Amino acid sequence: MSPTPNVRSGPPEPSAEKDRHRVAVLALPGVILFELAIPNCLLGAARDTDREPLYEVITCTVEPGAVGTDSDHPILVQHGPETLATADTVIVPATEELGTAYTEGRLTPSLTAAFDRIAPDARVVSICTGAFLLAAAGLLDGRPATTHWSQIDHFEQLFPQVDVQPDVLYTDDGDVLTSAGKAAGIDLCLHLLRRDHGASVATAVARGAVVPPHRDGGQAQFIKRPVPEPQFTSTLPARAWALEHLGRPLTLRELAQQASMSVRTFTRRFRAETGASPTEWLLHQRIERARHLLETSSLSVDEVADAAGFGTGSSLRKHMRSALGVSPTAYRRVFRTPDLPPSEA
Repeated sequence: MSPTPNVRSGPPEPSAEKDRHRVAVLALPGVILFELAIPNCLLGAARDTDREPLYEVITCTVEPGAVGTDSDHPILVQHGPETLATADTVIVPATEELGTAYTEGRLTPSLTAAFDRIAPDARVVSICTGAFLLAAAGLLDGRPATTHWSQIDHFEQLFPQVDVQPDVLYTDDGDVLTSAGKAAGIDLCLHLLRRDHGASVATAVARGAVVPPHRDGGQAQFIKRPVPEPQFTSTLPARAWALEHLGRPLTLRELAQQASMSVRTFTRRFRAETGASPTEWLLHQRIERARHLLETSSLSVDEVADAAGFGTGSSLRKHMRSALGVSPTAYRRVFRTPDLPPSEA
């Protein structure tokens, strides 16, 4: 039986203006080094306009000292579970030694004590099978959550009280977020950056890490043929062309012509390569373009809508409210680059 979960009332309040958002990454025995490194590499690389770090990322464990990993060497972790009590965000990467969380759906006493230290208003995040630990702690009860596709069936059986989302890259339920396997942890951390500081900061970090700046959380986590077989033509040229022409209406026939395919073949192959339909993919790209322009330009909302291919300001407002829950004006107010002149909107 899962321990009584902490009472969680919503996303954490922003830290004081001069304080950096503190992120605690919990490294447990058997931790997967790739996933352990993601928060530090991405969140730790985020900078404000004065080139000051936006996050303080601290690695901690239950018993400080040498911690075994999935590799051929341990790591030395100096910080103990007391770090969890001061964290604004707690990230739990996957480990190869999930123990009773995997076999019985419960935490060991030492892990229970560690999780009890997490502040009620902290944001909690899991990467890959780290979701087993969050679920065993009772933090996912009644919440949408995901984990690695190969573990979905076992996860559902072990935690029937969790709203399991089997076919997504990550879930965001405000103060509790989960991601699928390894690389999806990159997508989730970039999502946190966009949520906290806007698309420009996330894109800058992604560019430095040489990874795609955005894969939508609803994209399928398991694509049977993510890379086209050699004898097949890719839809990549069509996607590149579309990005250069986002400002005007684009038809499925035009996109298919750019890839020298029939519409039917193009649609099938597009989904096989990206995990999304052409229409879904175009909408995501247009929203990202609009976010970038709202953050970095003085264009009016109508001009942003036109440049991003939405046509009208009302269409942009509708899609931004649906995708992000905010209007273009509210988004600009929060994420606008400080040194830009006021908008003429």
